[in-house]
Amino acid sequence: MKRREFVKNAAAITAGSIVLPYILPSGRLFARSNAPKAGHMVMVMFGGGLRQQDSILQRYLADSQDFNVEGNILYNMLEGAAPSAKIAYGTTPSGQPSGSQPIPRILSQTLQKQGTIFAEMRAISGGHYGGLNSLVTGSRVEGQGLKVRPVNPTIFEYARRFGGYKATDTWFIGNTISNSVPLLNSSKHPDFGLRYGANFFAPNITFGSDGYAALSNAKIYHPQEELEPMYKMKNFLDNTFSVRQGDMPGIKNTDEERTRIKEFIANTFQRQAAGQLPMPPVSGGDGYTIGYAAEVLRVFKPKLLYVNLSNIDGCHSNFTSYLQSMHRADHALGFLWNYIQTQIPEMSGNTIMAFAPECGRNLQHNPIQDENDWYGYDHGDANSLRVFGGMVGLNVPSNLMVGSETNPVGKVTDFALTIADILGFKDDVKNAGLIDPESMSLFDRI
Repeated sequence: MKRREFVKNAAAITAGSIVLPYILPSGRLFARSNAPKAGHMVMVMFGGGLRQQDSILQRYLADSQDFNVEGNILYNMLEGAAPSAKIAYGTTPSGQPSGSQPIPRILSQTLQKQGTIFAEMRAISGGHYGGLNSLVTGSRVEGQGLKVRPVNPTIFEYARRFGGYKATDTWFIGNTISNSVPLLNSSKHPDFGLRYGANFFAPNITFGSDGYAALSNAKIYHPQEELEPMYKMKNFLDNTFSVRQGDMPGIKNTDEERTRIKEFIANTFQRQAAGQLPMPPVSGGDGYTIGYAAEVLRVFKPKLLYVNLSNIDGCHSNFTSYLQSMHRADHALGFLWNYIQTQIPEMSGNTIMAFAPECGRNLQHNPIQDENDWYGYDHGDANSLRVFGGMVGLNVPSNLMVGSETNPVGKVTDFALTIADILGFKDDVKNAGLIDPESMSLFDRI
């Protein structure tokens, strides 16, 4: 073989080893500890810091901007009349008169009517990383820094180890590759870790302009003549899939799953170009993330999928955009549940979807005003530990509201144990002794 051909082939093999997200071995020796309540589980981290007064309590502007205007802007999720004035939370459709137009409701029946809402829960942390960490691990994370994997196992690792799932059965759809988000798909716990981790995609990166340039045409770069684009592609892939030097020993790919994901990436670029991806009617931002989550569900029908939203975090400096992001996230959530029920026969009627923010927001505003002279809100005080959550689907009681302002019920750490309960390995997770000891399955709290 000529040296030039050898180098080219070697480069192709190397590129192939880093292009795909890691797929890791699974399997268990014993039967599950509990009977499953559903075959599939979807968890939406409806967040970025969602203030209790503006959302579940439906105060709109009455408890934030000194306007006596109340109303519900989450009307795919919750029962309640919309605001009658100061409408700033919708969109301005092309060709329509100026002014904000609320997005039409997708669901004929709210998630509240279809399922169970926990009206007053408690977050573990007033910060994003602590909150997200508690939702994926079910444990407290005081003192754990950014840009490190969780200390305790994630629900993905529990699912892979105790449920016997393969990697393509477990997915984490992130909204960014910055901070700690791409590190939340597995922990650094010695008994779990990467070999039980979930697949991770950040759609805005993987299928954005950088991903298109690096992945869409599957070009093989010549290592001597095109080093700069090779290194750029390698850096993109390493960041996208969290494949860093310290992680490499734990990465093992099965040929079958590697092929499936490679085909998924190629087909997704084709469907994206043809406008065939399942996007909410009003997409962009969090809606874009939800659309790609729906595509993963359509193709892989995973047992467990988490999706992280964050546009609501704009509340720090722009309360108007926060209201718009909240309204759009509700729209996207309604779209996702409707898509599962109407477009994925294998999951319809056999799926539970849960949703909760990772934290709330402060009681008092900060000094920053937006274009409407409305004040922003940070997160970190006692009010930011007030959150709500819910679940809907197979075996979930319908039209049930649990807890109230004067009687909080549930913690965000409950969701990991609830998912273990739904998928049939709750006792295994409890016996591992690594979750918050005060956590319970939300089914037990009901």
